[in-house]
Amino acid sequence: MRESRPDGVLIETPPALWERAICVVIIAMLTGALIGPVFAPLQEETPVLRLVWLPAYAAIAGLLIYRIDRLWRAWPAMIAIALLIGLAFASRYWSIDFHTTMRRVIALAISSAFALYLGAVFRGPHLPRLLMHAALIMAVGSLVMVFAFPAIGVHQYENAGLWRGLWYEKNQMGAVMVIGATASAACLASPDPRRLLPAIALILSSILVLATQSKTSLLCLVVGLAFVGGFWTLRRGGAAFSVVAIWAAVVLAGAGVWLWESHSVTVLEVLGKDPSLTGRTDIWDALMRKVADRPWTGYGYGAFWGREGESAPADWVRKETQWPVPNAHNGWIDLLVQLGWPGAILVGTLMAGTAVITVFRSMGQGVREGWWALGFLAAFFVLSLSESILLAHQGLPWVLFLAAMTRAILPAPSTVAAPLVEKRRRAYQTGPRIAAQYRYGSQRRAIPVR
Repeated sequence: MRESRPDGVLIETPPALWERAICVVIIAMLTGALIGPVFAPLQEETPVLRLVWLPAYAAIAGLLIYRIDRLWRAWPAMIAIALLIGLAFASRYWSIDFHTTMRRVIALAISSAFALYLGAVFRGPHLPRLLMHAALIMAVGSLVMVFAFPAIGVHQYENAGLWRGLWYEKNQMGAVMVIGATASAACLASPDPRRLLPAIALILSSILVLATQSKTSLLCLVVGLAFVGGFWTLRRGGAAFSVVAIWAAVVLAGAGVWLWESHSVTVLEVLGKDPSLTGRTDIWDALMRKVADRPWTGYGYGAFWGREGESAPADWVRKETQWPVPNAHNGWIDLLVQLGWPGAILVGTLMAGTAVITVFRSMGQGVREGWWALGFLAAFFVLSLSESILLAHQGLPWVLFLAAMTRAILPAPSTVAAPLVEKRRRAYQTGPRIAAQYRYGSQRRAIPVR
């Protein structure tokens, strides 16, 4: 359904309250909030954890059926998603763990369908507002865990004293709160006059990011808010201001690249980071040697990081690095070990295409949503360099990327409503006016239809 604004523009009405409530629950589950630490405290898949997801899968199926009229219009996104799932499914033929690959391909297909639903149904400002509400609820829940149940909400051994809220690790909370802060900033930048909740959510989310002391999350927060705030500023400023701002941004970006290329070690030391990125460079070196063994196929979707003794390649990496590596800590390298170069190239192409389309539409559709897509895509790319979030079978960042891709491909949700308003007025004319209009019915000249 659509509703008309006073300026004669049709805008999509928000989905029903019950739809939004279900989506908030599923979004929280995709982050692993509380469910993981309670049902899988050792961070491994368990039968109980799979059973917990069954109601969510049923709810997603119901939402897809209910909104089937919206989904068919997103057929280009369906094709792109089908290519991703098809490649993951094909990897079963060379996977080193057939059963894990098949189980995770099914989960990937279901979460991708939910992403398609979000992108096709929550148009314009409605998706960032949904994310803002979900982040606000999780932020409040995290504060409850930190102060009422510190054994869950605060790290006790490694990273002792740092906040992790509803999640296993501080980095997980940081990534979720970055998503919430970017969505909240987009709500503030949009024409929507409701400002109180977005402002509260932005403040709480930013505080929780700082409480994690995660440098990656802080960088993603700065990048996401900078894109939203920058485009909002350009929109409000004049042409001269826009030229100066763009020039300054290009100069600063170039200076940043030069500084990193020539003094990266010094920069990391100033930020309090180990030049080896807490041992990640050693992981990446070892993994790239395993990629060289299977550059075009990888080891199968979701199959590389088995438990100790279940995956020979992963055991070799752990032996090389001398610690139990859980993942690559880099989305692109994780893609390479799973699906080889075809998987990385396909995902990179979709990300680049989505970014280009979103930039071109930023001054039209971007205004209504507060430039959420641009801010999220920028933060998503930065996060992918440090976390294994690409093509995740159950992960909110990847689901939101697919939703952003779907929204970028679909046509803008608003059109001029004046003709429809005029027709509606004619349809509800009073009886005397109708009688007067057709008083000389037989003598009136017929108006040809063109």
